This record gives sequence, structure tokens and C-alpha cells, in this order.
Amino acid sequence: MPTSLVTGCNRGIGLQLVTQLQARGDNVIGLCRTSTPELNALGIRVIDGINVSDSPSVQALKAAIGDEPLDILINNAGILLRDKFGEIDYDTMLQQYEVNTLGPLRVTEALAENLRKGSKVAIVTSRVGSIDDNGSGGNWGYRASKTAVNMIGINLMHELKPRGIAVALLHPGLVATDMTGQHGISAADSARGLIERLNELNLDNTGGFWHAEGYTLPW
Repeated sequence: MPTSLVTGCNRGIGLQLVTQLQARGDNVIGLCRTSTPELNALGIRVIDGINVSDSPSVQALKAAIGDEPLDILINNAGILLRDKFGEIDYDTMLQQYEVNTLGPLRVTEALAENLRKGSKVAIVTSRVGSIDDNGSGGNWGYRASKTAVNMIGINLMHELKPRGIAVALLHPGLVATDMTGQHGISAADSARGLIERLNELNLDNTGGFWHAEGYTLPW
């Protein structure tokens, strides 16, 4: 059975991802800062106390994983801290950059040797990081962090493709979670779409930026 690792899995989309991956028969490893009863009830392997914005924490993750091969790595952990022009808190902008942009890079670099030919890496990004698609402005820190992680994803594509590892940048849609104030589609539906996109991911389409519903998004 494939081994899938998901970050930020204690609630919302991440919880649905590990739930659905386990249901299809994957050996699932869930990473989070603090576990929840819902996550613990799944009976998957949970590694908590992991903060993707902290390098020593991510190195502790590497030690916990050891040499275990990974077939799927989903970088899902992220934060949204709203802001507006004239009242921007630059510390919170940096916090979002640490989690949303550098977090996926830290985790993927730390676990790079656990990936093998045929493995897949996903970054859960957002269409609000699209420069072409920005029709409203706002959310300065969040938008910038997602634009930057799209570049990280393309860099990872170039780095990992020679090893036979494909990379996808995936927008989950507007999902009803605590982050969005419960507006949007269900986390279950979003996770289902994300997994379908991963099923379709290969070396021919590596580096794409897709909506969970299956269509490509502009950069």
C-alpha cells in the first residue's frame, strides 16, 4: 500500500485528506502542531508537535520518519491572517510567509530522501496567489505568501523531476473551514478533488497549477 504524509491534518481539509486517503487503503502519516480527538479516532500514525515554520521542529520530523519511503507528500498546513492597506501588520505578513511559503519547502527538503521514483508532492496553495487572477486586491500577506509558494513549487518541479518525482500546486476551492468563516464547499468535497488531481499527476504534467475541480489556473 502507498504511504501518504499530510501536514496540517488535525482539522478542515487536512483532516479530510487523511480520512479519505486512509479509506482508500493508504498507510497514512498525519503531521500537526496539536492533535484532535477526530484525528486520533482515525487510528492513523500521528506525529504532533510539528510546526512547519520552525526548522528544528521539521528536523525532529525527519528523525521521526527515519528512512521510511513516502509515495505522497501533501503540504497542506497554512494560515490566513487578514489585513488591509493602512493597517498592515508586517509581523503577521512574515508569519504567513514562514508557514505558507517556507513551510512546504522546509518539509519537502527535509523529507527529500524519503521520496523515490514515482513519488508525488503536492502543495495546497490558493488561486489568490495568482497575479493574473487578482481582481480585488486585499489579503496582502496571504496573497503574497501563496504567490511565493507557487514559485517554490516550480523550483521543486525542476529539482525533483530528474528523480522521477512529480509536483502539483493545488487550489482547494473556497472551503467552509475555520479559516474562511465556514463559507464555501465542504472540506470533504475539496479533499476529494485534491486527491483526484494527485491521482492524475505524473511527470508529463508536473509543475501544474490546478483547481481541485480539475481545471488549470493562471499564474
